[in-house]
Amino acid sequence: MTRMVRDVFLAFARVHILHHAAEEPVFGVGMMTELARHGYRLGPGTLYPLLHRLEDDGLLSSETRLEAGKSRKYYVITRKGALALKQIRLKLVELAHEVTPG
Repeated sequence: MTRMVRDVFLAFARVHILHHAAEEPVFGVGMMTELARHGYRLGPGTLYPLLHRLEDDGLLSSETRLEAGKSRKYYVITRKGALALKQIRLKLVELAHEVTPG
């Protein structure tokens, strides 16, 4: 896989994370499973820095919950993240129309 393809796939993974975090709170292992369902094989060393970066950029916020005696960090989209996702979706539609045949 070329560096460019990897960069694009990581960008797609970020969009997936924002999309799912807009629907309901998400957590790391759950997102790894969901992304794998779409063919993205991200390990914890890649996924957790993505989540932290999205949070640092103000696109996600997090809260830690105690479940079955273990703490789990859940992420939800912020207002800034929802605006970014809206902008990304518009550009994705435009790009898909331009680069896909038919």
